[in-house]
Amino acid sequence: MKIVVTGGTGTLGRHVVPLLREAGAEVTVLSRHGDIACDLLGDVPPIEADVVVHLAGGQKGDDVATRNLLAACRGVRHFVHISVIGADTVPLAWLRTKLAAEQAVEASGIGFTILRAAQFHDLALTMVRGLAKLPVVPVPGLRLQPVDARDVAVRLAELALGRPAGRVTDLAGPAEFDLRDLVRDYLTAEGKRRLTVPMPLPGKAGKAYRAGLNLSLDGDRGARTWEEFLAAR
Repeated sequence: MKIVVTGGTGTLGRHVVPLLREAGAEVTVLSRHGDIACDLLGDVPPIEADVVVHLAGGQKGDDVATRNLLAACRGVRHFVHISVIGADTVPLAWLRTKLAAEQAVEASGIGFTILRAAQFHDLALTMVRGLAKLPVVPVPGLRLQPVDARDVAVRLAELALGRPAGRVTDLAGPAEFDLRDLVRDYLTAEGKRRLTVPMPLPGKAGKAYRAGLNLSLDGDRGARTWEEFLAAR
């Protein structure tokens, strides 16, 4: 099986690629510095493979990148796409591009699988580390279900090696946290003390987060906990 993986050297891709190779797949990484070097926001060379696993993403242009990649597919029978829980419920510009990317995949005519995942532990750590640098930590009132990238990678590898399944069950972490709890856990792990101050999120996005529309209450759960992730770091 020939598989092309975009973003194969990123937070998620560096776990997905070895799993696919261990399963016997012939894997090619497409990225700015991969086996196939290209920028998905520019010209994408023809992609000839059995399966494409699309993991590359950023804060802007994911819809454009996905459409460019789909247009370059030649003979691809299965397009596996990673998205974000809340893409259709939280009114943020970044999430709107995620939803538009999903819609492009669904309309492509290629057999597809879409997995929505929660924020990775790595992203949650980046967020709380940035907040913890301040003398007084402003904590937005939102809840998260951070998931380990390795748990997501295992699920994606299984999906890529199987048949197209449409949009599958969301994958979140094993526990739900208030962001304030994540900040507290990080400060404890670092041996630091900071005053935290609640900060309400404004607007429609704040209302959506307060309603928990970024959460997946009935989805699948990863195994590795936030506490285990922090301890390993």
